[in-house]
Amino acid sequence: MKQITRNASLLAASAVLVGLAVPLTASADEPPAAVPPALAWTDCEGSGLDPRQRCATVDVPMDHSDPDGRTIEIAVSRIPAEKPSARRGTLLLIPGGPGGHSLRDPSGKGQKLPQKVRDAYDLVGFAPRGMAPSTAVDCELDPADLSMTKRLPWPGTDGSVAGNLATARRTAEACARNGGELIRHISTANEARDLDRVRAALGERKISAWGVSYGTYVGAVYSQLFPHRTDRIVLDSNNDPDPTRVTRGWLAAFETGVEDNFPEFARWASRPGNPYRVAGTPAEVRSGFLSLAARLDREPLPWPGANPPRLDGNALRQTMLTNLYDPDDYPVLAKAILAARKGTVPPAPESPPESVLQNAAAVGVGTICNDVDWPESAAAYQRDVDESRVTHPLTAGMPRGPMVCAAWPFTPKEPAVRVTDRGPSNILLVQNERDVATPLSGALKLRRALGDRAVMVTVNSTGHDAYLANGNACGDRTVSRFLATGKRPGSDLYCA
Repeated sequence: MKQITRNASLLAASAVLVGLAVPLTASADEPPAAVPPALAWTDCEGSGLDPRQRCATVDVPMDHSDPDGRTIEIAVSRIPAEKPSARRGTLLLIPGGPGGHSLRDPSGKGQKLPQKVRDAYDLVGFAPRGMAPSTAVDCELDPADLSMTKRLPWPGTDGSVAGNLATARRTAEACARNGGELIRHISTANEARDLDRVRAALGERKISAWGVSYGTYVGAVYSQLFPHRTDRIVLDSNNDPDPTRVTRGWLAAFETGVEDNFPEFARWASRPGNPYRVAGTPAEVRSGFLSLAARLDREPLPWPGANPPRLDGNALRQTMLTNLYDPDDYPVLAKAILAARKGTVPPAPESPPESVLQNAAAVGVGTICNDVDWPESAAAYQRDVDESRVTHPLTAGMPRGPMVCAAWPFTPKEPAVRVTDRGPSNILLVQNERDVATPLSGALKLRRALGDRAVMVTVNSTGHDAYLANGNACGDRTVSRFLATGKRPGSDLYCA
């Protein structure tokens, strides 16, 4: 089984389907299903992995409403609990995306977990349906349409969405033509159902999880569909679960996320003594960025090795968006600004192999378009983009633009899952106050939806991914204690 590193795509989706998906699994009162065959653990392919990590595959129905029909494979990886006498169960590492996997995570971020957590849990990663080395899907897109300025709906220099809609049509047609039957069955609800098959194959009655970014939505949906199968659930960097919008709402949230985070970059980039200082005050950093992006809209610079091979205003805006995820990446954005001012360009960003991008894009497209319907009206998108360009100039209308789902030829097979307060009180949310991709405002909506099932830790920190990444010691301590002991704060907590 091949194990490859993939970048999680920054994709999004929408519509107007409200409801609760019916779990296609036995209820807690029904007799247990037949014990699945033991997994055949083998060496994992790939370099830099912990020698303890082993890999296997789990067969799941391609269509969960037809459990005896065609099956597909889900690739899983595992490092066993380090202290068998203290073992509690399995901690599932749910990746972001859609279009990411966590196969390397038991050897990677899993090893950052405190010793008591590693003693207590097998660490398990997986590749969601459609992601190689699980049974894979590919839309065979034009390579030009794999660029982030195409996959996200950055509008034309005049604000027009006509180019976005043309990209959406090309992408939708390619996925319908080349994605096969599997692309119709890629969705968050089906990923959650697959995870319950993984749980059963691992021989676990209940499972714990650490979901990050899009993985928080997967974890919330799993907890809704299979509440009696959950043990300790950590949701880190959280999405608004609104079932009428889903990823379309997450895309729109970039407006808020950038406005929450750009001031932090601006303070850093105007600090005396900073070797990458771009202006004397935070206000000048902002006005200078907007002026530079407008100039590059009019006069783009050649950018050899990049996709597309030019540094225009949208490429600069996408560079901003990418590098606001982690304050450690602020110098990359500052160097791009300083170079472009001089009429030069920074080194082109590194890109994964095209096969990896194609696979991640197909899984992302399938997920966001099958989760919920998107509007098709070009005029409505144009009105939204025009308004957004005025109220949120840093993102230039992109968060309200049409993605591929505006031209998707298929209707979702079921309503999006409505996350509710029905279920055990065993969920801990951890959320940075300033997160460009999953803003605090969206996390608060998930907190409200979960009600008494959850407690939320808000961390006074900047960046995406809070626990053991861009958070702080108070937040990390609180999450680690919950995983190791089950103890949560008695009420929502602010970690200053």
